[in-house]
Amino acid sequence: MLMGEGVEWGLHCCLALAWLGDQAPVSTGRLAEVFELPPEYLKKRLQPLVRAGILSSSPGPRGGYSLARTPEEISLMDVVAAIEGRQDAFRCTEIRQRGAGAEAAGSEFARPCGVAQAMRRAELAWRRELAAQTLADLIAVSPAAAPARVRRFCRTLS
Repeated sequence: MLMGEGVEWGLHCCLALAWLGDQAPVSTGRLAEVFELPPEYLKKRLQPLVRAGILSSSPGPRGGYSLARTPEEISLMDVVAAIEGRQDAFRCTEIRQRGAGAEAAGSEFARPCGVAQAMRRAELAWRRELAAQTLADLIAVSPAAAPARVRRFCRTLS
């Protein structure tokens, strides 16, 4: 499973927004500076999180992003699905029925193949694990100094 960097960026921005709750909304530019990311590209990565109801955005010079739900209500799967989409990672195209398989009796293909079943089980396990972990869980295992460091960094940008 290969996820784009947008997932990492989105999760870290959600963490930062949780730590900056009292300073929200936080502008795209400020979030970009926290992680030294290109602001325009970051904005494109945050928009799906707004559409999914994970973040809220407010326009204007004092606008920006804030968490739309509590950290306990945002699963890692919510963020991954918002950024990467909900499509299955593996798509079986039944190649077993082509070439040499074209000679086989149709009854051989009545059930999904073992490859498709194994890949589906693995993907479901991955999705369940991400759905079981929340932003609050990440906050709990973050370095103790990280929240204050991010808040301090953002105050110096003001």
